[in-house]
Amino acid sequence: MVSRRTLLQAGGAALAGGGPGIFFSPRAGAAESRATARLLPSFGRPTRLDVAGVGSLDGNDQLLLTTLQGVVNRRSPRLYFDFDGSGVDSDWLPSTGARVTRHDRALDLVARYRGEIRGAVLHDPGVPDSVNVATTLAGLENAVAATAEQARAYGLKTVADLRGRFDADDVLATYRWQLEHLFPRCTHTLLAGLPPTRTVQTPQVSWREIARERERIRDSSNRQVRAFDVSAELSGGDGVYLRFQDSFGDDGWGASVGSVVVKADGQVIASFAPGTAAEAPFLFDGSGSSIGGDANRFSDGGGYFIYHFTPPSGTRQLLVEADVWNQYLVSATATSPTRVEPFPYFRDYAVASRAMVVWLPPSGETGALLDEVFSRVEPTTPYAGWFSNDVAGEWGGVDRASQHGIEVVPADFFMNGTVHAGVSAKISDRVRTRPKAELGNRVYLTLTFGEGDNIQYCQRHMRTIWEDPARGSVPLNWTVSPLLADIGPALLAYYQNSATANDLLISGPSGAGYTYPGSWPAGALDAYTELTGRFLRRTGMDLVYAYNQRSTTGDGWMPFDERIADSYRRNTPLRGVVQSWETGDLRTRPAGLPVIGNFFPQGKAAEYRDGLLKHIEGWDGTAPLFVAGAINAWSWTPGDAAELVELLGSPFEVVRGDTFFDLMNQAERGSRR
Repeated sequence: MVSRRTLLQAGGAALAGGGPGIFFSPRAGAAESRATARLLPSFGRPTRLDVAGVGSLDGNDQLLLTTLQGVVNRRSPRLYFDFDGSGVDSDWLPSTGARVTRHDRALDLVARYRGEIRGAVLHDPGVPDSVNVATTLAGLENAVAATAEQARAYGLKTVADLRGRFDADDVLATYRWQLEHLFPRCTHTLLAGLPPTRTVQTPQVSWREIARERERIRDSSNRQVRAFDVSAELSGGDGVYLRFQDSFGDDGWGASVGSVVVKADGQVIASFAPGTAAEAPFLFDGSGSSIGGDANRFSDGGGYFIYHFTPPSGTRQLLVEADVWNQYLVSATATSPTRVEPFPYFRDYAVASRAMVVWLPPSGETGALLDEVFSRVEPTTPYAGWFSNDVAGEWGGVDRASQHGIEVVPADFFMNGTVHAGVSAKISDRVRTRPKAELGNRVYLTLTFGEGDNIQYCQRHMRTIWEDPARGSVPLNWTVSPLLADIGPALLAYYQNSATANDLLISGPSGAGYTYPGSWPAGALDAYTELTGRFLRRTGMDLVYAYNQRSTTGDGWMPFDERIADSYRRNTPLRGVVQSWETGDLRTRPAGLPVIGNFFPQGKAAEYRDGLLKHIEGWDGTAPLFVAGAINAWSWTPGDAAELVELLGSPFEVVRGDTFFDLMNQAERGSRR
């Protein structure tokens, strides 16, 4: 029986609701191979591109341009933007193979392409989520998303006016209206999840450091209520902004706050616990933080959260008493440190695809509506974008998607997708030749850079660390998304072609899209593993780094069971699975598929080495030992990995992942004799 999804892909743009310019992979009868069928749409091969930098523009202008890009590139990819000045977008430009015309003023391109759009959908500046509704409508109406001022400035006819239509405090009503009125007209083969707004730093804000934890503390042993005197900031006139962040950004144990009490000249003007309604009036920016299991707010790495307190006029002393622990850095300013503006990224792809765009926190009533959205599409439909509320949003969102048979494609910062998806690039489907290694009584360690399911990481940060001169000096596994074969073939081809003998590309979690296989409906799991097998064969990968659903206690992951492993074994070419586990004490072979849990010590090279040595303390050296080490891709480089390997020495031997599983299989066969 042929599924509806297969028919949609086979029928091309007309059946998919994609309209002219959207290409899936039309079948030519039985001769067409399933291996070439697309999951993510392409909009044709770029041959000539108008290129401009947009990094200096505000969010409204970038939103106008990226929605214009979606409409224009749907017909034929012709617009390409350099977003952040990092050079990454320019680095990928030659791989498009297109002739390039550069423009000094990106906004001049609105007039150049005005004839290809019907006009503007006006979003409501007072209702952030109207940006997403305007994006959905822009895709359906061949329009741009704009403010009323922009429409007047560029002479754009108003196609739809969302001002005053929605209540800023009723997110549910906004997205339910969209689901009922717009979704029937949208493509049903792609969903998009994008934040309606972003927070942008205000330039030249001066922060005063108030307190800092100078030791690496990860066990809340330094937890106590501390009083922070922010009276020095009272002269600013805009109240006081108090920022909490990570004093050590490389190990994931940043500032954690359990309660806050604010006193103005001795009188309590605020008292709240994080995550409660009482906190909301004072939480100025919590986008880089999460709510923890102890009813605490925390932020790790480069993230932060900011409270804003406005004391009564004439206040002379302002004290903030906060229950704080772990690696905190606290600072204050009297100047508004950020501004909020539309989030513009990935909207070209959503508009060109005519996808519905939502942003529904995956808990409570919004989570129930997200369930309803997921229930409207077929299993293996990709949800491209991300979820709110950082880590908790990730776990809850991916799990909800998985329960409906939906795989997630982290893509909210993927730029110029309408161009990259159509680039002609030769992707190798050959599995790498495995280096030979002799089995001995040693500790075999394989090191894996994570985050590769995240196509924006593959496009941006991975390109940066890939250029590290130390890459290739030690064996490393690099997770990438096999879905790049659809949405970024030149990106994947670049990594394949420039990999050294010590670099091995493996699939990011958990195959063809980020998902928790154990949460999939029993009747749909094979559809996902078949999809994964198809993309693994296209890209020459035979190892996967995988997640599974969270345990019922919520403090860890469930191991692959026989049902999950059997589905992977039957439908994919996998030789093994590295499962996210962190403690490294998982090693099983369900349904004959070797699965090993990763080990994830904290810190950089020296501390990581110490963690490994402690991990193998019970090993007596009479048999081989296997450790799958995880590497934090956001804070490590290949140079850090090379430093670790140099520090290790005997009894460790560092090998690529394919060699690792070969040796592990040899050891297990030997132990059964």
